[in-house]
Amino acid sequence: MSTPLRLLMTALAASLLTAAAAAEPTPAQRQALQARLEAAVLDHEQGRLAQAREAFEGLARAGVPAADYNLAVMHLQGEVPGASRAEALRLMTRAAEHGFVTAAYGVAQLYETGDAGRRDLPQANRWYLRAAEGGSVDGQLAIATAYYLGRGAAKDLPAAAHWYREAAKGGDVGAQYILASMYEAGDGVAHDLRLARYWYDIAARNGDEAAPGKRAEMDAKLAAGAAPAVTGRP
Repeated sequence: MSTPLRLLMTALAASLLTAAAAAEPTPAQRQALQARLEAAVLDHEQGRLAQAREAFEGLARAGVPAADYNLAVMHLQGEVPGASRAEALRLMTRAAEHGFVTAAYGVAQLYETGDAGRRDLPQANRWYLRAAEGGSVDGQLAIATAYYLGRGAAKDLPAAAHWYREAAKGGDVGAQYILASMYEAGDGVAHDLRLARYWYDIAARNGDEAAPGKRAEMDAKLAAGAAPAVTGRP
């Protein structure tokens, strides 16, 4: 895991829920927690690791999932005394269980790579699915690929197509291209050259090098009268 802590700040506005508290924090409490978290991240960025760790630990006790996640990252990066990958997994799992989607994806990565113990693809996929359901494009791409390849899960092309579609809508170029190829071949979806062309076009516009050629190929097939089975939604 090498996710810089500073990258979390854009995701925190909606995730400062206090799982340990009996009630949702007030706006003033939420603002105070956000300020403490920002200060802790700044301490980390400026190399004040002991202060950052202490602040994150206090925020974790207050029930801030992002603080658990940040502590986990510090353990993974060897930035705390007695750094432990097992402790990183525990902290990251707790953050994920309290709704922090970034942590759910991180837990999945730890299980997939075996960085915090033995490799466990089925467990990784459970967390990728949770991240995907929470809106993580990376999680959507990962679980789609697991279903597409049958990697740690039963091969399920319709499920793969569903999650590739979600990742494609989220802007992932690879997912856009793969979804197009699935429509072209009729893998997990109804064969539909118009939708194949639609997604190849989007992938091409987003910089995929192979997509322009495939878009031209779809244009030629459609112009030649290849029957597209129009199924509706892209």
